[in-house]
Amino acid sequence: MQRFEGTSSYVATDDLKVAVNAAVTLRRPLLVKGEPGTGKTVLAEEIAKAANAPLITWNVKSTTKAHQGLYEYDAVARLRDGQLGDERVHDIRNYIRKGKLWEAFTSERLPVLLIDEIDKADIEFPNDLLTELDRMAFDVYETGERIAAVDRPIVVITSNNEKELPDAFLRRCFFHYIKFPDRETMQAIIDVHFPGIQKTLVTKAMEIFYELRDVPGLKKKPSTSELLDWLKLLLNEDMPLDVLQNQDPTKAIPPLHGALLKNEQDVMLFERLAFMARRGN
Repeated sequence: MQRFEGTSSYVATDDLKVAVNAAVTLRRPLLVKGEPGTGKTVLAEEIAKAANAPLITWNVKSTTKAHQGLYEYDAVARLRDGQLGDERVHDIRNYIRKGKLWEAFTSERLPVLLIDEIDKADIEFPNDLLTELDRMAFDVYETGERIAAVDRPIVVITSNNEKELPDAFLRRCFFHYIKFPDRETMQAIIDVHFPGIQKTLVTKAMEIFYELRDVPGLKKKPSTSELLDWLKLLLNEDMPLDVLQNQDPTKAIPPLHGALLKNEQDVMLFERLAFMARRGN
């Protein structure tokens, strides 16, 4: 794979490019952490796009078990078919469902495997994947097959830091934390998504956005993706610029705030701030 330099639709900082290229060179899983909405999942999509590689996505949930990434044997379906006299029952392979790791290991082209939000699963989940990610191989006990990767896939693992990951797992990864974009990087991201957007609008919107993020006691800070949604709404609603420029401090909550504030506690916090501002006037 050529060196990753970002793409026309994804602004990658220098330290992120270094991390991606190091992980690819070492063929170690790239563990990416950061606030929700900072582009962790999209990064895997962009690496696949840059490498012209297929993307295989394993979305992890709280109920996900590591073996599901390898394969699942549907014994219930086989029993049912046996009772019905179905001929399929004589070949156990008919009841083996390939998991995402199996797909990645046997892909004809070197793929990018995204294991998304690994911290959602049980704490044992990462440990249960250690051997397979190390060896890039596993055994299918029901058939006696050994599934091994011809070439180690590019593995990207994302985490929102909901749970601490085991040290043994961390040792096998190349780690990168995506910092929240500074204003210069955010400007570059906005330019990619909204080429030709009015600079004054962006400047004022970013000012309000970063002020929101700095409010003490905010339960959920608005993310990059939410700023992009908000800008899209401001443009779609043809919001007059003076609505942002002359924002009344006694109103506190910005227009179309539902794109930025995602729970009632934060909305109530801003309503209290507005009330205090009115009393101070």
